Amino acid sequence: MNDFTNLPYRPCAGIMLADTNGKVFVGQRIDAKDSNYPDAWQMPQGGIDDGEDSETAAVRELEEETGITVNHVQIIARSAEEYYYDLPDELLGKIWKGKYRGQRQSWFLMRFSGSDSDIDIATEHPEFSQWKWTSPSGLPDLIVPFKKDLYKAILKEFAPLI
Repeated sequence: MNDFTNLPYRPCAGIMLADTNGKVFVGQRIDAKDSNYPDAWQMPQGGIDDGEDSETAAVRELEEETGITVNHVQIIARSAEEYYYDLPDELLGKIWKGKYRGQRQSWFLMRFSGSDSDIDIATEHPEFSQWKWTSPSGLPDLIVPFKKDLYKAILKEFAPLI
């Protein structure tokens, strides 16, 4: 049995992308069908590269995962603190080459000013099989159980600005 409690958290940037109607972007993970969480949706997020700040990572990840370029978004807010989550036991040691126990995330609320035609999830390395706009209040119901508390905290922080 491995002890993962001493592993670090993976630095990550997350994006709550809100449209002008107050809906939030979510994508269904392309690998969800083959996992324990086949109906899992999430907001765009990804690792922060060495030497990269979290805002730069957030903009890069948004484009890599959704095709949305920086000229179609405005950063409204950055989370006041980093949020953490731990991977469930069945994923520990299996993803991110087993180097991390979970993620520590800086979150950004961004306003989307483009149109749906500016969204293209068929990127070079696709992460999502489909996407949709959803109400912020319904967001926690779409998320994998181990991220629900994190999503609720982000919603609480960003809700007045959405």
